[in-house]
Amino acid sequence: MTASIIVEGLEVVFDRFRALKGVSLEVREGESYGLVGESGSGKSTLLRAITGLAPVASGTVTVNGKTLGKTRDKAFYRDVQMVFQDPYGSLHPRQTVDRLLQEPLAVHGIADGERRIERALDEVGLGKGFRFRYAHQLSGGQRQRVAIARALILEPSLLLLDEPTSALDASVQAEVLNLLEEVRRRRKLTFLMVSHDLAIITHMCERLMVMQNGEAVETLSASQLIGHRVSEDYTRNLLRASEGFVRV
Repeated sequence: MTASIIVEGLEVVFDRFRALKGVSLEVREGESYGLVGESGSGKSTLLRAITGLAPVASGTVTVNGKTLGKTRDKAFYRDVQMVFQDPYGSLHPRQTVDRLLQEPLAVHGIADGERRIERALDEVGLGKGFRFRYAHQLSGGQRQRVAIARALILEPSLLLLDEPTSALDASVQAEVLNLLEEVRRRRKLTFLMVSHDLAIITHMCERLMVMQNGEAVETLSASQLIGHRVSEDYTRNLLRASEGFVRV
């Protein structure tokens, strides 16, 4: 299986603070890969470095066989889309769903907008009735569905998911996670997913990397984590801290 993302020796520095310290990973095409660790471990910074939103001091990022420079072109953003943590912050509250979905199509000069908008809304379980509602009229779960639709509308091959359900209540979380799983299966997408919730990661991902203080601690399969077949004390401590995840 070919690699969708290869990160090698990635360093990210903010005002002399090393947010990422030589991180490397490989995500296979069609795989769902998780990043776990405490807040401040560098998980979201890694996603932002891949998308060009964080300053890379050294190292390389290769996506779908192309090694990226300091800037990302339109072709990159057609192929790689990101879903952010907070559906209240990622959507303009005074824009209609239609306008939110039209915007990426206009930026990329895509003509078949009508078909794509209808398909994206159907795919996330909203349908045409939501098209001319305003974002501020929607619930948190509905907003996150719109955010997912906006990511899908360019028909990318890779979704970067930054805590996509942490701002939602438990019942809505499950619905959104099931939606993402179904979308990945149907579209044969690759996922790179950040979460602090080990239960979510083991449900959604085949493999995962544990991060601490900007470094990779260890790489595991989901079954290894569930079975507590881990090598590092930090990972064991994460398991203990995940109340109700599995009995330690």
